[in-house]
Order: sequence, then structure tokens, then C-alpha cells
Amino acid sequence: MQATPHSFRWNVRRLLGPLLAVLALCAAWPAQALRIKEVAAVQGVRSNQLTGYGLVVGLDGTGDQTTQMPYTTQSLQNYLQNMGVSLPPNLTGQLQLKNVAAVIVTAQLPAFAQPGQFVDVNVSSMGNAKALKGGMLIATPLRGADGEIYALAQGSLVVGGAGASSGGSKVQINHLSAGRIPQGAQVERSVPTPLHEGDSVTLGLNASDFQTARRVAQAINARMGEGRAQALDGRTVQVRAPNDPNARVNFIAELEELPIESMVPSAKVVINARTGSVVLNQAVTLGPCAIAHGNLSIVISSRPVISQPAPLSQGQTVVTQQSDIQINQDPGNIIQMPASAQLSDVVRALNGLGATPQDLLAILQAIKAAGALNAELEVI
Repeated sequence: MQATPHSFRWNVRRLLGPLLAVLALCAAWPAQALRIKEVAAVQGVRSNQLTGYGLVVGLDGTGDQTTQMPYTTQSLQNYLQNMGVSLPPNLTGQLQLKNVAAVIVTAQLPAFAQPGQFVDVNVSSMGNAKALKGGMLIATPLRGADGEIYALAQGSLVVGGAGASSGGSKVQINHLSAGRIPQGAQVERSVPTPLHEGDSVTLGLNASDFQTARRVAQAINARMGEGRAQALDGRTVQVRAPNDPNARVNFIAELEELPIESMVPSAKVVINARTGSVVLNQAVTLGPCAIAHGNLSIVISSRPVISQPAPLSQGQTVVTQQSDIQINQDPGNIIQMPASAQLSDVVRALNGLGATPQDLLAILQAIKAAGALNAELEVI
């Protein structure tokens, strides 16, 4: 069957229609575009840290040992006095409370949180309690840095772990001396924010970068009008905003959605000396260099040696430890590393060394000292 010109044109139009729609959608957003809300935040709009001291009750014999933690007994005594229960002074030091634990309660009060709303809290043991699983936090006031009470926490703990012990053996999964109470604190007081003060809002970048500050200001001026935003420094952009509260909120919502082109970050290598982790970003490059690397291993082995006295010598059998120490050093070959302009080339060159992550920490520091690592080296 032969296709007519009309049917051919209809098939082409049917195939090109979705393709043109996809191309139009891709053209609407720049390649690798970021939104302003992902690189900056409005200054003054932030959360506040809250903390408090409380008691967890209802534990199954895994609470504090009150003989070693006297403040747990004192806290419970103060709580009972507030409830109208008085204990004889001679019994205060004799209380053995195995189902009570003293804890520190922390929470984050979000921006614009109003009285009556709920926030999550974290509960951590501050004594020698074995586990907080199954416990309940009694009413605990949470205070801010100014000493004022902003929330009240209470509820049953959620502990993501388990453990058991018997006959000197112990098995434990995850951490048992800390837990969380979802929606466990009710806000009692709000924190005022300077969002509606003045005729402008200030955007604070997540990281100091003059190029990012300039592009944020340019994107705002291109959309909102020339002269609307100006970069004050490498981390601050000031934007003129409407004075009406509703108009200012709409203005900030539209402002945060403006797209900007992603910038190439400065070359950086982050080294975690505790875990041996090494992280490189895409801007890291290597210059030509030569590396000689050899492994040094020390093996220490010990075995018991039993010395028995001669018969009828009234001596004693003595058990001593005899240790053998061996030091092995593998020969190091000189490896020439070519210049690497891309991250994949850098990874391939470092893998060619055959070094462990711990050895790689020292190698990268030596390459940086030799001037062949074109990146900032940060050790955390």
C-alpha cells in the first residue's frame, strides 16, 4: 500500500508534535538551572534552638543508678513536691529508682511557628541509663537562648534499636540511650521575625562566592526590573520589596523560584581523617607528578609460655607472654601520574596507585605540598 502525500504530512506532524513540545519545555529552563531558594535564604527567617532538662519514667529497670547519679533523685523529689507529695528527708538518699532516667531534651523552633503548633523533640540520656526504650518523658519546659520558655515537651519515646543481655553476654542494635518524640512539643510562644521591617529584604548565600552573588542580582533585575537588587558583598544581596505584608510574601515566593545558571564550584578535596573518606568535586585537577608509595606493616603476635618448677622444689607455675614483632615494608615503585583535567581522569589516576583510603590521605597531602593538586585541601 502506497502512502499518499497527505498521510505522510500527517504522520510527520504527529511525530514532530511531541518532540517540539519537549524541546520547548527544555528551552524554558536553562541547562543545569538552579533556583534562588537553593543557593540563598532570606536573612532573619531561621529556626531557633530550644533545650530543656527532664525525666523519663516507665523504663524496664534500665534507668539511672541513683547512687551514682544523685541529681536524678533530686529532680524526682522536686517534681513530687510540685505535685504535692513530700518525702521524708531520711528516705531521699535511700531511693533506688531503676525506671527513671535524667535526660536532655532538644528541639528546633521553626520560623513563624505559632502557639498551639507541634514540633519534634530529641531526648538523650545524660546519666548511666542503659536504655530509654519504652519510657515516657514527663512535662519538660524548653527554653531558648534568652531563658524564656517557648515550648512544652511530653510524650512516649521512639527508640530505633533493641538489646538484650544475659549471663555476661550482651547484644545491642543501634543506640538505646537516645530517642525521639514526633510532634512531642507544643509551642507556647512565637518568635518575632524582621521579615516585614524596612523597605528591602536581604538574601544570604549559603556559601561566599562573588560570582553567585552577581548572578543572583542579575536574575532578579532581569525579572523584576533594573535596580531592584544589588550585591553588597560575596554573600549578601539586598532586594527592594513591597511594604504590604501580603505583597511582600508573594514577592519573596516569586523571587525564590527564579532560575539562575549553576556555577562551577571552586576545586576542593575534603578528607575525613577519622573514617578515611575522601571526597572530590568536579573542579579538581591534577598536574603531572611522580609518586613512590610503599606499604609499611607491623605484625605483633604473642603466645603464652608456661614455666613449671622442678619436682619437690616448692616453686609455682608461672604463665608468661612471649611476643614476636615483625616489620614488613613493601618496595615502592615510582608511578608517573599525567596531568588530569577531568574528575574521571583524577579518579582513574588515583586508583592506579593501588593505595588504601588511609594511604590516600597522606598521598593527597603530599601532592598538594608538591603543588600538583589544583584544589583546596580541607581536613575534617
